[in-house]
Amino acid sequence: MSDTAINIQQHQIKQMLAMQDAMNSKVSETWRENNYEWYRAIWVECAEMLDHHGWKWWKHQEIDVPQVQLELVDIFHFGLSLRLMTGASVDEISTELTQQLAQGSDETDFKIALEALASSAVTHKSFNANAFCDCMRLINMDLNELFRQYVGKNTLNFFRQDHGYKSGSYIKIWHGKEDNEVLAEVVNTLDANADNFQQDLYQALENNYPK
Repeated sequence: MSDTAINIQQHQIKQMLAMQDAMNSKVSETWRENNYEWYRAIWVECAEMLDHHGWKWWKHQEIDVPQVQLELVDIFHFGLSLRLMTGASVDEISTELTQQLAQGSDETDFKIALEALASSAVTHKSFNANAFCDCMRLINMDLNELFRQYVGKNTLNFFRQDHGYKSGSYIKIWHGKEDNEVLAEVVNTLDANADNFQQDLYQALENNYPK
């Protein structure tokens, strides 16, 4: 991988770390002191993802790739939070994650890779970025796509908080579609590399939200 590509990836990861810190602070300004069980959120999401991927040998199942990718994005939110909790600097975390997300194994079974990710969360209460890398590779997702979908979901999470998610007044169904579905539609109409990508996406959500 070229130095330019590495620098771009580190920049993307730094942006996601900053956005994760902001989102966590939006929910609670003392999130670092609250000792939330981020690791538990990871393994629960892993179990949900396995259902979208399929694992039952006694029935026909098809992989729901978009939903699996969305679950990976959710897991990355929790993984970033765990890394931020270590007290390491954003530069240190981004450098380490850039390396780890490029160092998967030769695993060929998505289910096994996912179990390695869940196992680290359960056993060590940690985020296994190498196993995450395997999951991304086996579901045809690169870091650029992770970044695009992460910014999308993070922006939706902000939008939810701004529109009553915590109080229970938030509307989850928008004109017959779940907000996640609307997000998937509008994010594809925008340039993820634009400096104002997040602001444009937030405005697009605002324009589609039921009044």
